[in-house]
Amino acid sequence: MGDAGAAWLAGIDGLVRDLAAEWQLSIGDVRSGGTESLVANATTPEGHDAVLKVAIPGLDPTGSELRTLLAARGSGYAKVFGHDGARGAMLLERLGCPLHELGLPIDAQLEAICGTLIEAWMPLPAGERFMTGAEKAQSLSDFIVSMWRELGEPCSERAIEMACRFADERRRAFDPATAILAHGDPHAWNTLAVPGAPGRFKLVDPDGLFIERAYDLGILMREWGADLLAGDPLERGWQRCHRLARLTGVAAEPIWQWGVIERTSSGLLLLKLGLDEAAREFLAVADAWAG
Repeated sequence: MGDAGAAWLAGIDGLVRDLAAEWQLSIGDVRSGGTESLVANATTPEGHDAVLKVAIPGLDPTGSELRTLLAARGSGYAKVFGHDGARGAMLLERLGCPLHELGLPIDAQLEAICGTLIEAWMPLPAGERFMTGAEKAQSLSDFIVSMWRELGEPCSERAIEMACRFADERRRAFDPATAILAHGDPHAWNTLAVPGAPGRFKLVDPDGLFIERAYDLGILMREWGADLLAGDPLERGWQRCHRLARLTGVAAEPIWQWGVIERTSSGLLLLKLGLDEAAREFLAVADAWAG
């Protein structure tokens, strides 16, 4: 972010001190693993465990993360104890380790995330405006086409055509009557254990989208590429897709289509960011699915 990012880094210590004084917090260790925020353990004046999250400015201009968490009121999501939108700060319920770190088989992780999503999915709050499923589909289609050309056509044209065709179908299928407020990125790093409640999880870091349920499940089609490449990627992909459908009662076809879109767009994004090895895995699956 250039000078703006450097200025934020230079001021973050003072910002945390100010927030801690105003909210009467004791600040503990900084938590690792984040990419868009500073997250530190904190203790409230009442002795409750919490985390202080301070987002990098400009990455969530509409405040969709905070608005989603406030709408959820702790159901399926981390509870909000306090917030300061102007400074990008939230005081949140402290949860346990990410699902990814528990060493569970993929099927068990799918079951845990699906169960948490069913608890978290909710109607659009009255008066709120989030990106719609139609808008998301169009934005992903535009990104896929532009990145594929910019990066020198790093995967098959057939994969790009399929992803864009599916994006057009999902755009036309958007229906406000059946759409819900979805998380938007429910992977195993964003699914955290609830302390003292074995087998229970809550979600963090929502994007907040007014979209069909299948979109969140398409994110799970995007994950665990090595598992898909351990056999026939198409067969293993369909097996996962139908498992997600059985776990949630959502139709398989839109899950599959969003999965293709997400796997293709994410592979191109990783390549743009210079993460070539991860990108190759994503795009290899996309090419196999297109075949």
